[in-house]
Amino acid sequence: MAAQTTGNPAVVGLAGFGATTLLLQFHNLGLCGAGVVFCTALAFGGTAQLIAGFQEYGTGNNFGFCAFTAYGAFWIALAGIFLFLHLGFDPKSVLAVKGTDVGYFLLVFTLFTFVLFIGSLAVHFAMFLTFLTLIIGFIGLDLKFLLGMNQVMTFTAIDLIACALLAWYMMAHVIFLQVFGRNVLPVGSPLIGKPQLAAKAA
Repeated sequence: MAAQTTGNPAVVGLAGFGATTLLLQFHNLGLCGAGVVFCTALAFGGTAQLIAGFQEYGTGNNFGFCAFTAYGAFWIALAGIFLFLHLGFDPKSVLAVKGTDVGYFLLVFTLFTFVLFIGSLAVHFAMFLTFLTLIIGFIGLDLKFLLGMNQVMTFTAIDLIACALLAWYMMAHVIFLQVFGRNVLPVGSPLIGKPQLAAKAA
Protein backbone atom coordinates (compact mmCIF):
# COMPACT_ATOMS: atom_id res chain seq x y z
CA MET A 1 0.00 0.00 0.00
CA ALA A 2 1.45 3.35 -1.08
CA ALA A 3 2.23 5.85 1.63
CA GLN A 4 -0.22 8.71 1.81
CA THR A 5 1.22 12.07 0.85
CA THR A 6 0.16 15.49 2.08
CA GLY A 7 -1.11 18.31 -0.07
CA ASN A 8 1.04 21.28 -1.02
CA PRO A 9 -0.17 24.32 0.98
CA ALA A 10 1.23 26.60 -1.73
CA VAL A 11 -1.80 25.94 -3.94
CA VAL A 12 -4.11 27.54 -1.36
CA GLY A 13 -1.70 30.36 -0.57
CA LEU A 14 -1.26 31.26 -4.23
CA ALA A 15 -4.99 30.95 -4.87
CA GLY A 16 -5.88 33.30 -2.02
CA PHE A 17 -3.20 35.81 -2.90
CA GLY A 18 -4.16 35.84 -6.58
CA ALA A 19 -7.91 36.08 -6.03
CA THR A 20 -7.73 38.93 -3.53
CA THR A 21 -5.14 40.88 -5.51
CA LEU A 22 -7.29 40.52 -8.62
CA LEU A 23 -10.45 41.73 -6.87
CA LEU A 24 -8.66 44.72 -5.35
CA GLN A 25 -7.48 45.79 -8.79
CA PHE A 26 -11.02 45.43 -10.16
CA HIS A 27 -12.02 47.80 -7.37
CA ASN A 28 -9.16 50.19 -8.17
CA LEU A 29 -10.33 50.26 -11.79
CA GLY A 30 -13.86 51.07 -10.67
CA LEU A 31 -15.33 47.72 -11.66
CA CYS A 32 -16.53 46.56 -8.24
CA GLY A 33 -17.10 47.92 -4.75
CA ALA A 34 -14.89 47.60 -1.69
CA GLY A 35 -17.30 45.24 0.12
CA VAL A 36 -16.32 42.13 -1.85
CA VAL A 37 -12.65 43.03 -1.45
CA PHE A 38 -13.10 43.36 2.31
CA CYS A 39 -14.77 39.96 2.65
CA THR A 40 -12.30 38.18 0.36
CA ALA A 41 -9.36 39.83 2.12
CA LEU A 42 -10.58 38.45 5.44
CA ALA A 43 -11.56 34.96 4.30
CA PHE A 44 -9.35 33.98 1.36
CA GLY A 45 -6.40 36.33 0.98
CA GLY A 46 -6.14 36.66 4.75
CA THR A 47 -7.24 33.63 6.75
CA ALA A 48 -6.79 30.90 4.12
CA GLN A 49 -3.41 32.24 3.03
CA LEU A 50 -2.31 32.60 6.65
CA ILE A 51 -3.18 28.96 7.33
CA ALA A 52 -1.29 27.92 4.18
CA GLY A 53 1.71 29.85 5.46
CA PHE A 54 1.62 28.05 8.81
CA GLN A 55 1.43 24.73 6.97
CA GLU A 56 4.52 25.67 4.93
CA TYR A 57 6.43 25.64 8.22
CA GLY A 58 6.05 21.87 8.37
CA THR A 59 7.51 21.47 4.88
CA GLY A 60 10.70 23.31 5.80
CA ASN A 61 10.05 25.93 3.12
CA ASN A 62 11.10 29.22 4.71
CA PHE A 63 10.30 31.22 1.56
CA GLY A 64 6.71 29.98 1.42
CA PHE A 65 6.32 30.12 5.21
CA CYS A 66 7.38 33.77 5.30
CA ALA A 67 5.55 34.88 2.15
CA PHE A 68 2.15 33.28 2.73
CA THR A 69 2.05 34.10 6.44
CA ALA A 70 3.10 37.72 5.90
CA TYR A 71 0.78 38.41 2.96
CA GLY A 72 -2.08 36.64 4.73
CA ALA A 73 -1.54 39.02 7.64
CA PHE A 74 -1.26 41.90 5.15
CA TRP A 75 -4.75 41.21 3.77
CA ILE A 76 -6.28 40.92 7.23
CA ALA A 77 -4.63 44.20 8.24
CA LEU A 78 -5.82 45.88 5.02
CA ALA A 79 -9.36 44.68 5.68
CA GLY A 80 -9.07 46.24 9.14
CA ILE A 81 -7.92 49.51 7.59
CA PHE A 82 -10.93 49.44 5.22
CA LEU A 83 -13.17 48.92 8.24
CA PHE A 84 -11.58 51.74 10.26
CA LEU A 85 -11.89 54.12 7.30
CA HIS A 86 -15.56 53.18 6.91
CA LEU A 87 -16.25 53.70 10.61
CA GLY A 88 -14.70 57.15 10.37
CA PHE A 89 -13.11 57.42 13.80
CA ASP A 90 -12.53 60.88 15.22
CA PRO A 91 -9.13 62.14 13.93
CA LYS A 92 -7.92 62.31 17.54
CA SER A 93 -8.72 58.64 18.13
CA VAL A 94 -5.82 56.19 18.27
CA LEU A 95 -7.76 54.05 15.76
CA ALA A 96 -8.12 56.85 13.20
CA VAL A 97 -6.56 56.26 9.76
CA LYS A 98 -5.70 59.60 8.19
CA GLY A 99 -3.34 61.42 5.87
CA THR A 100 -0.55 59.24 4.54
CA ASP A 101 -1.07 56.41 7.05
CA VAL A 102 -2.04 53.94 4.32
CA GLY A 103 0.98 55.03 2.30
CA TYR A 104 3.39 54.22 5.12
CA PHE A 105 1.64 50.89 5.67
CA LEU A 106 2.21 50.06 2.00
CA LEU A 107 5.81 51.32 2.13
CA VAL A 108 6.63 48.85 4.90
CA PHE A 109 5.35 45.99 2.74
CA THR A 110 7.24 47.36 -0.27
CA LEU A 111 10.49 47.03 1.67
CA PHE A 112 9.49 43.58 2.89
CA THR A 113 8.59 42.51 -0.65
CA PHE A 114 12.01 43.62 -1.89
CA VAL A 115 13.63 41.01 0.39
CA LEU A 116 11.43 38.25 -1.05
CA PHE A 117 12.01 39.61 -4.57
CA ILE A 118 15.75 38.97 -4.10
CA GLY A 119 14.94 35.47 -2.83
CA SER A 120 12.70 34.81 -5.84
CA LEU A 121 15.75 34.98 -8.10
CA ALA A 122 16.81 31.61 -6.68
CA VAL A 123 13.37 29.93 -6.92
CA HIS A 124 12.25 29.88 -10.56
CA PHE A 125 11.45 32.32 -13.37
CA ALA A 126 7.69 32.39 -12.74
CA MET A 127 8.31 33.30 -9.09
CA PHE A 128 10.71 36.03 -10.17
CA LEU A 129 8.09 37.51 -12.53
CA THR A 130 5.45 37.36 -9.80
CA PHE A 131 7.58 39.27 -7.33
CA LEU A 132 8.82 41.68 -10.00
CA THR A 133 5.25 42.70 -10.82
CA LEU A 134 4.38 42.74 -7.10
CA ILE A 135 7.16 45.13 -6.15
CA ILE A 136 6.39 47.37 -9.14
CA GLY A 137 2.77 47.38 -7.99
CA PHE A 138 3.70 48.29 -4.42
CA ILE A 139 5.88 51.14 -5.67
CA GLY A 140 2.95 52.41 -7.73
CA LEU A 141 0.71 52.28 -4.65
CA ASP A 142 3.38 54.12 -2.63
CA LEU A 143 3.42 56.89 -5.22
CA LYS A 144 -0.36 57.12 -5.08
CA PHE A 145 -0.85 57.06 -1.30
CA LEU A 146 2.32 58.87 -0.19
CA LEU A 147 2.79 61.42 -2.98
CA GLY A 148 -0.75 61.72 -4.33
CA MET A 149 0.23 60.61 -7.86
CA ASN A 150 -3.22 59.35 -8.86
CA GLN A 151 -2.20 59.07 -12.52
CA VAL A 152 -0.21 55.90 -11.80
CA MET A 153 -3.23 53.91 -10.60
CA THR A 154 -4.35 52.48 -13.95
CA PHE A 155 -0.85 51.20 -14.77
CA THR A 156 -0.45 49.90 -11.21
CA ALA A 157 -3.78 48.04 -11.34
CA ILE A 158 -2.88 46.40 -14.67
CA ASP A 159 0.54 45.44 -13.33
CA LEU A 160 -1.00 43.85 -10.23
CA ILE A 161 -3.58 42.00 -12.34
CA ALA A 162 -0.60 40.43 -14.12
CA CYS A 163 0.88 39.61 -10.70
CA ALA A 164 -2.36 37.90 -9.60
CA LEU A 165 -2.55 35.84 -12.79
CA LEU A 166 1.09 34.80 -12.40
CA ALA A 167 0.29 33.58 -8.88
CA TRP A 168 -2.57 31.51 -10.31
CA TYR A 169 -0.24 30.20 -13.04
CA MET A 170 2.10 28.86 -10.33
CA MET A 171 -0.91 27.41 -8.48
CA ALA A 172 -2.03 25.63 -11.65
CA HIS A 173 1.54 24.42 -12.24
CA VAL A 174 1.56 22.61 -8.88
CA ILE A 175 -1.95 21.16 -9.31
CA PHE A 176 -1.45 20.02 -12.91
CA LEU A 177 1.94 18.51 -12.10
CA GLN A 178 0.22 16.11 -9.69
CA VAL A 179 -3.04 15.37 -11.48
CA PHE A 180 -1.51 14.94 -14.95
CA GLY A 181 1.80 13.50 -13.76
CA ARG A 182 3.82 15.78 -15.99
CA ASN A 183 4.97 19.38 -16.20
CA VAL A 184 2.06 20.93 -18.12
CA LEU A 185 2.85 24.53 -17.14
CA PRO A 186 6.62 25.03 -16.85
CA VAL A 187 7.85 27.66 -14.41
CA GLY A 188 11.39 28.01 -15.76
CA SER A 189 14.77 27.85 -14.10
CA PRO A 190 16.02 30.12 -11.29
CA LEU A 191 18.02 33.14 -12.41
CA ILE A 192 20.63 32.39 -9.75
CA GLY A 193 21.38 29.32 -7.61
CA LYS A 194 20.95 25.62 -8.22
CA PRO A 195 17.67 24.14 -9.54
CA GLN A 196 17.55 21.48 -6.81
CA LEU A 197 17.63 24.19 -4.14
CA ALA A 198 15.00 26.14 -6.03
CA ALA A 199 12.67 23.13 -6.09
CA LYS A 200 12.63 23.05 -2.30
CA ALA A 201 11.63 26.74 -2.13
CA ALA A 202 8.90 26.54 -4.79
